[in-house]
Amino acid sequence: MKKLLLSILGAALFVSGSSFAQETNSAPEKTDYKWQMRLRGVGVVPHNRADIGIIGGQIDVSNNFIPELDFTYFFTENLAAELILGTTRHTVGTLGSDLSAIGGPSSANVDLGSVYLLPPTLMFQYHHKFGEVFKPYVGLGVNYTIFYNEKSGVAQDIKYDNKFGWGYQFGFDIDLTEKFFINVDFKKLFLKTDVTVDATNLLPAGTPAGTTLPIPAKVKLDPMLIGFGVGMRF
Repeated sequence: MKKLLLSILGAALFVSGSSFAQETNSAPEKTDYKWQMRLRGVGVVPHNRADIGIIGGQIDVSNNFIPELDFTYFFTENLAAELILGTTRHTVGTLGSDLSAIGGPSSANVDLGSVYLLPPTLMFQYHHKFGEVFKPYVGLGVNYTIFYNEKSGVAQDIKYDNKFGWGYQFGFDIDLTEKFFINVDFKKLFLKTDVTVDATNLLPAGTPAGTTLPIPAKVKLDPMLIGFGVGMRF
C-alpha cells in the first residue's frame, strides 16, 4: 500500500512539473493595456458666423496649427473615454461693418485683436479592429471652452463668455508595435460665445461725457480639427 501511494504521488508531481514547464515555455499573451496617450499636430479651421449688434457685418476668425495631447481609458475592448487637451490662439475681426454712426465708413473691416481658446473635451468612443493593425473609432462628447488673454485691437476692451459645447470625432490608429502606433483624427466642435466689445474710445469728438458704446455679438466658431500624430499604450 505504501509503495502504491508513493507511486501515485510521484506521478502527480511529474504531471504538475510538466504542466508548469509547458506554461513557462509558451509565448506570453499580449498585455491588456487600459490606457493610451497620443500627441498630435492639429490644424484648427473655424467655420465662424455671428450676429453683431449696432455695426453689423460678419466675424472673421483666423485658422491655426497647434500641438494636442489626449489620454484615453478603455472600459472594455471597444468602449473608451478620451480627454483632449490643447489651446489655440486666433486673431479676430469683423468684415463689412457699418461705422457711419461713429463717423467711419459704411463698410469697413475692424481689427478686434486676438484671443486664446482652451476647450478641454471629453469624448466617449467606440473602437473596432480590422485585422491586426487597423483600428478605427468614432466618438461623441462635450467640451467647456475657456477664453483667455484677450487683446482688444482698435476697441477699448473686449470680453468673451466661457461656454459649454459638444462635438463628434472619427479616426483610426495603425499599430507599429504592440505598444506604439500612429493616429489620424478628425473632430468637429460646436462652440459659441457671447462677445461684448467696448468701443467707447471710438466715439467721435464732442460726444457727451459718460457716453459708452458697447457692441454685443453672438459668435459661433464651430471649428474643424484635423490631426495626425503618434501614440503609446500603457
